[in-house]
Amino acid sequence: MRGLRAGVVVLTMVLTTFLMSGPSIPEVAGPADPEPVSLVTLSVPDQAAMERLVASGADLTERVRSQPDGSIQVDAVVTATQLTALRQLGATLAAETPQRRRTPPATAAKDQIVVERAVWFKSRDGYFLSVEASSNAGAAATLSVTWKGRHGSTGQVAMVPYVDAGAYLGHQLSTPVPAESQPQWVTITSAGGGKAEARVKEWPDGERPDRNRPGYQKDFVSQYMPPGQLNDRVKALHQRFPSLTDIIELPNLTNGYRRHAQALIGTPPGAAVVVTSTAYGSEGGNDLSVELVTPGAPGRELQVTVNGKQITVSLATDGSGAPTSTAAQVVAAINATAGTGVTASTYRADAGAGVMAPAPLAQLSDFLQAPADVSRAPMRVLALRIGTHRDGSRTGVLAYAQEHAREWVTPLVTIEAAERLLRNYQRDPATRRLLQRTDIFIVPTVNPDGANYSFYDFNSQRKNMTNHCPAQQSDPALRNTWGVDVNRNYAVGSLSDGYFGASANCQSGTFAGPAEHSEPESRNVVWLAQKYRNIKFAMNVHSYGGYFMWPPGAYKLDGRVTLPRPTAQQEAYFLRSARTIEEAIAAERGTVTWPQQTGPVTDVLYSAAGNSADELWYDFGIFGWDFEVGSDLWNPETQAWEGVGFQPPFSEGHEEAMEFASGLISLIGVAADYRDR
Repeated sequence: MRGLRAGVVVLTMVLTTFLMSGPSIPEVAGPADPEPVSLVTLSVPDQAAMERLVASGADLTERVRSQPDGSIQVDAVVTATQLTALRQLGATLAAETPQRRRTPPATAAKDQIVVERAVWFKSRDGYFLSVEASSNAGAAATLSVTWKGRHGSTGQVAMVPYVDAGAYLGHQLSTPVPAESQPQWVTITSAGGGKAEARVKEWPDGERPDRNRPGYQKDFVSQYMPPGQLNDRVKALHQRFPSLTDIIELPNLTNGYRRHAQALIGTPPGAAVVVTSTAYGSEGGNDLSVELVTPGAPGRELQVTVNGKQITVSLATDGSGAPTSTAAQVVAAINATAGTGVTASTYRADAGAGVMAPAPLAQLSDFLQAPADVSRAPMRVLALRIGTHRDGSRTGVLAYAQEHAREWVTPLVTIEAAERLLRNYQRDPATRRLLQRTDIFIVPTVNPDGANYSFYDFNSQRKNMTNHCPAQQSDPALRNTWGVDVNRNYAVGSLSDGYFGASANCQSGTFAGPAEHSEPESRNVVWLAQKYRNIKFAMNVHSYGGYFMWPPGAYKLDGRVTLPRPTAQQEAYFLRSARTIEEAIAAERGTVTWPQQTGPVTDVLYSAAGNSADELWYDFGIFGWDFEVGSDLWNPETQAWEGVGFQPPFSEGHEEAMEFASGLISLIGVAADYRDR
């Protein structure tokens, strides 16, 4: 793999193993090293506890699963320290939490049951059943479903109440359950005496893709690709197909894969100093060094001298020659000295009252590990425009990926789709029709700086690389917590507007940034929507969990007031289109997106304040969808669904790219048939 260290693959496998095996949390690292993280499955007792986790800014994934006992499981990326804090909010490791039996409450009268949806699907692992129902007794109702199928097959399972932000949204199966053969009828019964029956329908039951296309080419991705390789691929496609493509250079340069160089000197917390270069490490900061010495004589004053790139701090001494300079005094002396090329601060929020000891020469470092051929400069994000009429006269489709850096599969979805569209144009009439009737904009990596950091430094990086934290939160050991969650930095339904699901804490996984659109990454996405008003459809490709979602994506917690819901006609169009796109995904290898994970974000996942799909929909009228690639895999031995993680072994990542590229091309087909309503 050109430019990709083998160690990254090892880390990927370890991270996936953590999730599958239920890991122990690693020990805390040294004072200058980031605390290690693990991808774990957390369990919380109820929705209120889940809301506390979201409000805390915890780095939660999109894999959320309600359990039969009323608890909720969610995958999260945590350190040992963070896990301790989350335990205080009611979370435990799922492996530590025994399933409780839910006690049916007493009911005064027979409740009324409505079957909202009863569907079956057939995947590569057999038949599965998914049921949703509601009771006028609300979440207090205890419902179970019995089904009957072909050849006398039958089964029974408890349903789970779904309560979000205090609102009862119905009962559902915690996950689709296996059935021996195709289920045909379900009976929902309640401990309160209610009963309802329904025929089971097929899911997703959309327009099935044409698979009989002789000579159709696919399978163009063979590895995970960091941003440099993705840009090279975009340029190569344009060079190979100049009459069908343009390259659009998005106007807002990123911060760049770069950091200021730092050194932590002394013993935290009270006798430690953090020294930070004013220049980025790659622009001279890494050449600086600092040492603390004693003058070797009594009664000397604190003094800072600069000799080229070396800073020497001569500590003050008392009458016996012992050092007396405190950390705060050393900080003040460094900052008062001209020409050092650095700023200094005490360790975190400590007052720095501890006396500093002599310290050997410490070289400042930006701690970035990418090879020298990975540029540290601000990066130009590229969009590949595809179509025979790239003049605004055709319905535009925007596909953009990797707002979250660690989602390595998502750019492959866009690259695979672009390759298929261009390489099949001459030979495949259906592909030719798509390029004649639509105007396609593909952005493989919205967040290239964060992606580079994920590939080469910290594979769990979610955010970009811009550090908005103050000095108290900017010592080297915290470097893996910096950055802005690009998909919380938009201006509709945002944190600053009072919506739930983002954080004002600069170290949080869902940090919304200092202001709406503060980040070039979000401004680039908005610029595309503003510049190319023919864009009517957008797909934001994320991972993992196997969701297919659309607006509204955020609500205000008090009263669960969502952004305005689409009209009934618009909602029907979202759902009808989703079913068709999900058929295309399933046609690849039998992966079915679950019905309970298909719908508005606020209905099927959680509130995500300031996300991009909401801004595209509410401000620009663009049908904004979200893929969460990486559906759970059924384990026939354990009879359970298992998550795949952000960076599964490439054999799995490849399959996910293949199936969701088919889904993306199906979306372009939906756009090709679209007429303004």
